[in-house]
Amino acid sequence: MTLRDATADDLAAIMAIERASFPTDAWSDAMMQGELVSPHGRYLVDVEAGRVVGYGGVRAVQGAADADVQTIAIAASARGRGRGRTLLRALAETARARGARELFLEVRADNPVAAALYRSEGFAEIGRRPRYYQPDDVDAVVMTLDLRAWAASRAAASTAADAGACT
Repeated sequence: MTLRDATADDLAAIMAIERASFPTDAWSDAMMQGELVSPHGRYLVDVEAGRVVGYGGVRAVQGAADADVQTIAIAASARGRGRGRTLLRALAETARARGARELFLEVRADNPVAAALYRSEGFAEIGRRPRYYQPDDVDAVVMTLDLRAWAASRAAASTAADAGACT
């Protein structure tokens, strides 16, 4: 698993995953292209054997108190191996490094796997947007993460792991 910054050359691979992952409400090529070049965002791709197998993006304006995960998607053939978690953590770290204290996202109410991942990283539900995802009429679950607490818990877990390795 290799994460790197996404480039315009990755657009076709990203859009193939986007359309397969979100068949009824995929972003347009133009929307994604705009995201890839925005100075306020950072998009990463997960590359395996020279092939893009996942991507994710965060909108995090330098110095702003909050940031938003825009999207995360993993090719079906690459799911279930921690790639989404790795992308999510990298996006959260980007937001934190740019000064954000809080990270937001929306997840489809009918996507329990993604919601469980977000909860396991410390996200908490703060609301719902009824019928947000169209044309499917699926609610969006709005979640937030306290980035300071998240970073502190990750540091503590790392220290505990290091201490266990030394005994």
